[in-house]
Amino acid sequence: MATCPEVTVMHSILSLRQYNHDLLVHSHSHAQLVFGLSGRLEFEVDGRGAQVERQTLAVVPPEAQHACGSPGGSLCLVVDVPDDDWLRHTLGRHFDAGRRLLERPGALDLNPAQSQLVSWIAASPLGDEVISGQSAGLLLASLAAPGVPEQMASALPLASLDAHIDQHAAHPLQVADLARLCGLSVARVHARFLAETGQTPMDYVRARRLRLGRQLLLESRLAVGEIAARVGYSSQSAFTAALSREFGVTPRALRSGRE
Repeated sequence: MATCPEVTVMHSILSLRQYNHDLLVHSHSHAQLVFGLSGRLEFEVDGRGAQVERQTLAVVPPEAQHACGSPGGSLCLVVDVPDDDWLRHTLGRHFDAGRRLLERPGALDLNPAQSQLVSWIAASPLGDEVISGQSAGLLLASLAAPGVPEQMASALPLASLDAHIDQHAAHPLQVADLARLCGLSVARVHARFLAETGQTPMDYVRARRLRLGRQLLLESRLAVGEIAARVGYSSQSAFTAALSREFGVTPRALRSGRE
């Protein structure tokens, strides 16, 4: 374990930092934000555990004891917040919200727009004081400024997901495909699906495919085997069994009712 003394002097507001298996334990007088870029950083702030990876960040309040380590290696964008005067000047009327944000230890999820902003800033010349300072302010403002309610900002883009599933229904779909569309990690998109739909991502895909198959049965004269293939089933019998479980009706009975 490596123990770091309290940091009192900061050379840059923004920096890219590599973490490895060495466990770092320290505290400092300033607040800090740690944004995941790649890999997974195991983080603990004031006894609260968290994982920092792409699409997430850890908030470290001033004087908070925190520990971190990354057995597989990770890269993070770190914001070392200078002081209240800088924060007030940078955030203006959002200062109070920014202060509240920096006083609550733990991990937060980023929405897709915030994640894109982090990636863009990470690729910028952070050694430039103007770019570094203004980029840090922009990041803080995006987290602190009122705007889209939190539950809306984190909502899954279900219309886009449905369109993607419909377009690729005949082909294998993975959770990673949906995660990319949402701008989330696989773990995060799995948690979001359970919270917002009550289904796992693959259960959602299966149900969407079956609704599409039901629609084709009702609105077309395609053979049942052809419809099964179009919605990702390897055989007519597998499709028939799944449709019966989902809707309590066979393809033949469904078409008979239509007629």
